[in-house]
Amino acid sequence: MIFGTLPSGEPVERHELSSGRLRAAVLSYGAILQTLEVSGVNVVLGLPSLDDYLTRSRYFGAVVGRYGNRIARGRFTLDGTEHTLPVNNGPNSLHGGADGFDRRAWTVADVTGSSITLTLTSPDGDQGYPGTLTVSVTYTLDGDALRLDYAAETDAPTVLNLTNHSYFNLAGGGDVLGHVVRIAADHYLPVDDGKIPTGERATVKGTVFDFTTPHAVGERFGGAYDHCYVLDGGVTVVEPVSGRTMEVTTTEPGVQFYAGGMLDGVATPFGPHAGLCLETQHFPDSPNQPGFPSTVLRPGERHASSTTYAFPA
Repeated sequence: MIFGTLPSGEPVERHELSSGRLRAAVLSYGAILQTLEVSGVNVVLGLPSLDDYLTRSRYFGAVVGRYGNRIARGRFTLDGTEHTLPVNNGPNSLHGGADGFDRRAWTVADVTGSSITLTLTSPDGDQGYPGTLTVSVTYTLDGDALRLDYAAETDAPTVLNLTNHSYFNLAGGGDVLGHVVRIAADHYLPVDDGKIPTGERATVKGTVFDFTTPHAVGERFGGAYDHCYVLDGGVTVVEPVSGRTMEVTTTEPGVQFYAGGMLDGVATPFGPHAGLCLETQHFPDSPNQPGFPSTVLRPGERHASSTTYAFPA
């Protein structure tokens, strides 16, 4: 079905998927996961209209890129050439810039009853990034799990960090401060005042960042989490009242755990901590951090990554 029309005149499609206990709706704008129902309860924050996504969204459910998370000062050097990006988060570039992949009309390449593939071409120089990049993301419902498969190729060296920015609330409403989280990560990335990593991989042991054993989101630190964890395994989230559980596994080396503290109920329809994000990804500012895993993609290479959100009965 047609969800609305962009100011450019391009229609936005909405497609519904189903499998077992799961139902989902995906938009061609931003490749957005608008809803994800588990036994009839919607567990992601979504907006009711295209106008809301154009004016009131904090990346709700979108695929962000070219570079998810932050690049310091909107600059990086690749093969001796410095590239300048638009800054949209203080002095830094966030989620690919003000006109990132979350604000693009994607093409629906294939759709079945339980899966959808969307594609996007980002031209050379798009938001300052080099190379023409072709990207695809496939959402697949398989039993009690949602899997996201990303792929990309380029015609010139570039940097790439794709992720999905869904906000999860396993209760279907209220805040997530009582959600109990376990992250299989012995280290996290400390950041400066602009949320740029210092380059250190710090131990979580003895800190408020230790989720190697389960803790409620609001138990410590005021729930003010917006940090990247160096993954040793997966992530588990439990909503203790309903018992609803989500298990996250990924091929990516990190996950940005954000507890939604900057939602304000004014710029968006949702108040603080209405949802939490688990953005599976490479590390923030990797193009400027030689000690981090590389995010460089070169011609002839194919980027591929997968993330699965499972909801065991």
